[in-house]
Amino acid sequence: MNVVIVGPDRGLGDALAARGASVTRLEGVASGERLREVGIEDADLLVVTDVGEATAIPVALETNPDLRTVAYTDDSVPEFVRGQLDFAVDPAVLPVEAIAEELTPTLG
Repeated sequence: MNVVIVGPDRGLGDALAARGASVTRLEGVASGERLREVGIEDADLLVVTDVGEATAIPVALETNPDLRTVAYTDDSVPEFVRGQLDFAVDPAVLPVEAIAEELTPTLG
């Protein structure tokens, strides 16, 4: 499983990698060009941890419509993105290990 994390990792990348996922981290502006540079075309999962970069979700889905999308943040996700999310969770509710297990049920 190929995972792209947009925003601060929050420990989720290591938890996903421990379950066998290949993780690429993208901090800063998640433009279409930068998403392509990190391999969004071949990604299985996009995790956004910074709602300031929530536009990465529709942009990534244009390139890879089969992509699963997750918001892992304690901030509200913008309305225009909510319908494109497969999963949204507040880090205060579930620890990274539980999220990693939920997102990679066939790995690990």
